[in-house]
Amino acid sequence: MYGAGDVRVEDVPDPALREPTDAVVRVLRSCICGSDLWPYRSMPASEHGRRMGHEFLGVVEDVGADVSGLKAGDLVVAPFVWADNTCDFCTEGLQTSCRHGGRYGFDGVDGGQGEAVRVPQAQGTLVKLPVGEDSPLLASLLTLSDVFCTGHHCAVKAGVSPRTTVTVIGDGAVGLLAVLAAKRLGAERILLMGRHTQRTDLGRQFGATDVIAERGQEGIERVRELTGGDGTHTVLECVGTRQALQTAFGVARDGGVVSRVGVPQYKEGPIGFDMVMRNLTLTGGAAPARAYIQELLPDVLDGTVQPGRVFDRTVHLEQVPDGYRAMAAREALKVLIRP
Repeated sequence: MYGAGDVRVEDVPDPALREPTDAVVRVLRSCICGSDLWPYRSMPASEHGRRMGHEFLGVVEDVGADVSGLKAGDLVVAPFVWADNTCDFCTEGLQTSCRHGGRYGFDGVDGGQGEAVRVPQAQGTLVKLPVGEDSPLLASLLTLSDVFCTGHHCAVKAGVSPRTTVTVIGDGAVGLLAVLAAKRLGAERILLMGRHTQRTDLGRQFGATDVIAERGQEGIERVRELTGGDGTHTVLECVGTRQALQTAFGVARDGGVVSRVGVPQYKEGPIGFDMVMRNLTLTGGAAPARAYIQELLPDVLDGTVQPGRVFDRTVHLEQVPDGYRAMAAREALKVLIRP
């Protein structure tokens, strides 16, 4: 990406091992993330550009001398950050804060929207998948890289359970998979705030019991009307705007929890005296996908959940700029990339 609206497909040198802890992965599936749209709309023009993509699965082509448990030919999924999975933060389940980790597309590491990726700290990062390259589950398995784990993280941090009511703010892929995650965790009443019928219809299939199309104060009033005036115990904020956070506080029940995973596009939020008096908790953050993959994988493999249904358009590598345009114009929910 060279700037707002400027995505190009270029030939770059093939990735190769640099460190004994590296692996090279040939990408079978990648995708465009909703968070990629923020720089797509606002990134200043750059002479050198930035490699894009952080969600991918593929086949191991080569491994460094210090990598064990992986070999050429293994099918693997890559969490959206790489981590050693052995430092104190990783052992606490917070791989996003790994002392030896990092992000794809930065500091000489490839982006996931390409033909191959050099993965640092491969042994701690990559998770083997017990399926073949032609498995019909690849799309759903790809969501374990980020989007399904992010929806799950949002629900977990909020404390969603069979005893809690839930409001999900946002009908993008993360919001819809937050609905799926909340349903999987046992929530029986799930309110989805979204205006795009095709998306909210999928949200209902994932488990939403109510859909609220209104926004702002009207949306808050509608949620409270549906909940006897109280709001819900948990609110999953999956957008990232200040308005979405304001709405989240507005629909939360006193003593409730707001969990945010939408990438914040603001520096100051509506946190003040009212929030303190209502005993509201604000939590959330970047999902440590590596901590959740083993938990979620069995349900994906046996078809209990089908998170891959959020992909509604598939492009080849040379069509990736069109994929960005389609998602930015809301013509596509989430774009799958087949290099």
